[in-house]
Amino acid sequence: QVQLVESGGGLVQAGGSLRLSCAASGRTFSNYAMGWFRQAPGKEREFVAAISWGAINMYYADFVKGRFTISRDHAKNTVYLQMNSLKPEDTAVYFCAAKLEYNNGIYYIDHSDYDYWGQGTQVTVSS
Repeated sequence: QVQLVESGGGLVQAGGSLRLSCAASGRTFSNYAMGWFRQAPGKEREFVAAISWGAINMYYADFVKGRFTISRDHAKNTVYLQMNSLKPEDTAVYFCAAKLEYNNGIYYIDHSDYDYWGQGTQVTVSS
């Protein structure tokens, strides 16, 4: 079992920045590919960013490329999502997810691939 706890959400003006954190506990964090997803009211959960467990490969949704950066710190068992140049349309609950994966270069972009989820953190961007 892996427990995931997100933090760092909040209210920010358009153009501002936030850094989300996802702290993992339980099994070895190293062998988990990680992802960030978001869900706005009335919309389906959508992929934001993913990182392989070896941090060799990262992948981003088109709408965040150049603005968001995913990273991970194995010593802290934490994955981050740095969000810059935020827009009102980025308003959503952001979730992190973990997928057991022994290949250090593999990441996943489909939410159905993930085994564990956090409870989410609210991000609200005002115009």
